[in-house]
Amino acid sequence: MANFSEYLPYAFALIIAIPFLVLLRQFVHSYITLKNQEIKLLSVKSNSENKTHSYERMTLFLERMKPSNLIQNFDKKIAIHEFIFLTEKTINEEFDYNSSQQLYITKNSWKNIVDSKNAIIDLLHSTYEELNNNPDLEEFKTVFIMGYMNGDDYIAATIEDLRREILIIT
Repeated sequence: MANFSEYLPYAFALIIAIPFLVLLRQFVHSYITLKNQEIKLLSVKSNSENKTHSYERMTLFLERMKPSNLIQNFDKKIAIHEFIFLTEKTINEEFDYNSSQQLYITKNSWKNIVDSKNAIIDLLHSTYEELNNNPDLEEFKTVFIMGYMNGDDYIAATIEDLRREILIIT
C-alpha cells in the first residue's frame, strides 16, 4: 500500500491535467479552423474586388470604343487613312493593356468584348471602303457614327451583360 500512496499525487495531477489538455487541444483546433475560414473569406473578398475592378475597366474600355467617343480623339486636319490607323492602333493598345482582365471575366463576356472590338474595327474599314470618292474627315466620321447607329448596339449590349454579371458576383 505504501507504493500506491507514493503515486497518488501524480495520479491526482494526471486526473486534473487530462481534461485541461483535452480542452486546450479543442481550443487550438477550433482556433485554427476559424483562422482558416477567415483566410478563405479574405481571399474570396479580394477575388471579388479583383473581379469588380476588371468589370469596371472593361466597361470603361467599351465606353471609349463607342464611335461617338472615338471621333473626338484626333486632330481634325489629319487624313482619313491616318484617322483609321490611329483609331485602330489606340483600340488595340488599350485592348492589349486590358487583356489580363480576362482572368476575372466570364468566357462569354470576354468573347462579347472581343467581338465588339473587332466589330468597331471592321466598321471603320467598311465605312472607308463605302466612301471611295475621297470624302473629308468630317463626312467620314458622320457616316461612321451613322453606320454604328443603324446597326445593332453591340457595345451597349455587352456593357449590359457586364452589368448583370457584376450584380451576380457582388
